[in-house]
Amino acid sequence: MTQLFLNASQVVTCAGPARARRGVEQGDAAVRERVGIAIEDDGRILTVAPEAELRTAYPAATIVDCGHGVITPGFVDSHTHAIFGRARYEEQEMRAAGLGYLEIAKRGGGIHSSVRDLRSRTAADLIALATERLRRIAAHGTTTVEIKSGYGLSLESELTTLRVIRQLAADLPLRLVPTFLGAHEVPLDHRETARDREAYIGLVTEEMIPAVAAEGLARFCDVFCEPGVYTVDEARRILGAARAAGLQLKLHADELENGAAAELAAELGATSADHLAAISEQGIQALAAAQTVATLLPGTMLFLGRPKQAPARALISAGVPVALASDFNPGTSPTVNFPLVLTLGVSQLRLSVAEAFVAATVNGAAALGLAHEIGQIAPGFQADLALFDVRDHREIPYWYGDRCCQRTWVGGRPAHLG
Repeated sequence: MTQLFLNASQVVTCAGPARARRGVEQGDAAVRERVGIAIEDDGRILTVAPEAELRTAYPAATIVDCGHGVITPGFVDSHTHAIFGRARYEEQEMRAAGLGYLEIAKRGGGIHSSVRDLRSRTAADLIALATERLRRIAAHGTTTVEIKSGYGLSLESELTTLRVIRQLAADLPLRLVPTFLGAHEVPLDHRETARDREAYIGLVTEEMIPAVAAEGLARFCDVFCEPGVYTVDEARRILGAARAAGLQLKLHADELENGAAAELAAELGATSADHLAAISEQGIQALAAAQTVATLLPGTMLFLGRPKQAPARALISAGVPVALASDFNPGTSPTVNFPLVLTLGVSQLRLSVAEAFVAATVNGAAALGLAHEIGQIAPGFQADLALFDVRDHREIPYWYGDRCCQRTWVGGRPAHLG
């Protein structure tokens, strides 16, 4: 039966082209007042129109009373690492005491800590942990979540992680997008010699990627391309193998140091280049000439205590489409709160509120190759919606840290109720 969403103070439609928004386009969230939303039986949006017109056109429709709240597209979190075991809270204190990444790793922390932990867990354990986290993510207004592997770093554990994501997608009323990140780090048992390192890259390209592709376990392949992790040449090899296997491409790029990873993302036509806090001017210009979305993760830099965020204003001025994502993970961004990411987008990256909303919806969808399906409230798009207990959309990033989301829907079906 048709549903009518009525009595909203504002509807943040983000309506427009079904692609990433650039430049001045990114500053138009197409906010409307005194309108409702009609959703057809198959979960797609029929129209956005004045409420009186909708009541006349659909007299038998089910009414969803929005209670004078604000309706937005469901947030699209296009970069997370949501499959992990234990939290790594002790590392926060270590960083506060002045310890750097390498010293924390020497003390047993960092990514390798999560690798050891995940390898010790069953799939059922990982599903149970992730289910609770994803429910909390939905409770903050997120309806689409990209989830990476990368805490397995072995054929068996990487496949287990991706199978867990597949099971979660079947069990939960959320859109989950799986990404293979076997090149998240070089595992400790492949670090002794250059030959050991090469053997692991061979394992990724010759065994892991073919196995992932054969089971259809991932849509994307990602690589952590950063000085001290994977080089540009290594990332090019891995992503080339992924593309040959039918996977689309993403890249952890220039997070802490510039290593020309943004340029590689542009060269390869990656769907997104993520992090970019250390991107160079050459990297900005390369992305501006490409179709790659720049996905910025301000929560990570905040949590790490880093003084420098990604240059969002320079990216937008150059014509690069910018998305926002949480980077939800146990070590450097343990937050499920997407409105907080919007807050950081405004206060730390100097985005306008409209730019932040487009970055969290349309451009997040484009960073997953889904801009033709989700990310805006417009006819033909999936009815992925979030209702917030505020009267003006600008309050959502303003009340920072608050959970003002009341309900979310995915394809017109409830994903979170109060």
